[in-house]
Amino acid sequence: MNFHEYQAKELFAEYGIPVPAGIVANTPLAAVEAARELGGNMWVVKAQVHAGGRGKAGGVKLVHSLDEVRAETERMLELKISTYQTAGLELPVDNVLIAEASDIESELYLSALVDRVNRCITFMGSAAGGVDIEQVAATTPEKIFTIKVDNTAGLQPFQSRQMGFGMGLSAIQVRQLGTIMSGMYRLFCDKDLSIIEINPLIIDKQQNLLALDAKINADDNALFRHKDLAAMRDEAQEDPTEVAASKHDLNYITLDGNIACMVNGAGLAMATMDVIKLNGGDPANFLDVGGGSDAERVSEAFKLILASDQVEAILVNIFGGIVRCDEIAQGIIQAVREVSVDVPVVVRLEGTNVEKGRQLLGESGLSIISATDLNDAAKKVVAAAA
Repeated sequence: MNFHEYQAKELFAEYGIPVPAGIVANTPLAAVEAARELGGNMWVVKAQVHAGGRGKAGGVKLVHSLDEVRAETERMLELKISTYQTAGLELPVDNVLIAEASDIESELYLSALVDRVNRCITFMGSAAGGVDIEQVAATTPEKIFTIKVDNTAGLQPFQSRQMGFGMGLSAIQVRQLGTIMSGMYRLFCDKDLSIIEINPLIIDKQQNLLALDAKINADDNALFRHKDLAAMRDEAQEDPTEVAASKHDLNYITLDGNIACMVNGAGLAMATMDVIKLNGGDPANFLDVGGGSDAERVSEAFKLILASDQVEAILVNIFGGIVRCDEIAQGIIQAVREVSVDVPVVVRLEGTNVEKGRQLLGESGLSIISATDLNDAAKKVVAAAA
């Protein structure tokens, strides 16, 4: 689950991470009132969307008058922002953050993430922060410093000092960085997060560190423990099909291809997509209906994948263990009859009650292509899509 910048900064403030003062607004009038409340004569208007790179898309503007606050807010609230991080989606701007302007001496980068290779939380930092941090990682990776945190001991003060001196900070700034990294680590663990990113972490004209931007991602599997975080979810920033799938407890991710997949089990789903690619096709989605699916759930899954106009063929690959093949077959039949299906459907069933499942499909009167194994199914669905 992603968060808006203003939500992330609220969490930062709770954990002692310094952030510029800011007020969220959803109308031009509210934005002007927010600027008045903040005071001063210079502000930053920041579109609130779940994506990086919004500045390059016109979603961050420095303004010098209340009239500019009003005009930029009005413009941004009419925007739909698409960046390299939105996977082709155009995200609506429903809110803007009015923040006090900061005098920037230099920009740094700091993040904490789940390091799956080393099975720990790892901090990454660089003195070369800002909008081109991806270019730094690609061309001069030696400028990025990493600190691996022991799962038992936790983040140690000496590790924060290592990061600070590696980034070329002064002694005072190293102490400030220690406070920031400690807050990030506690926030990460307390809220079951998967990433915290501050880009840029700035040094202002007073030589103090300040989190100018904030990005947080939480582990969806832990949200049942964090009702406060779950309440921050903004479904308007997500793929509509993925939102609908989550309401039926289906694991669905939209992809760019034209062959829809419905599989039970995440590992089998990834293997199915691999075999489709090996046979020259492109998957349109990842869809795991789960090990305990029934006919109704399979029917809902079928409706979801048929909602896409990019789908030119469907592959159903089910290995019946906990879920029985005859129940899957009933779900397929129910969905195909309820929804107008004008694309080929290839089905591979194996496991518990497989013969009964195949019999149900065969006697349904529907135009379903049967496959004997996964490779056979992939070849047939790629041919059908073509």
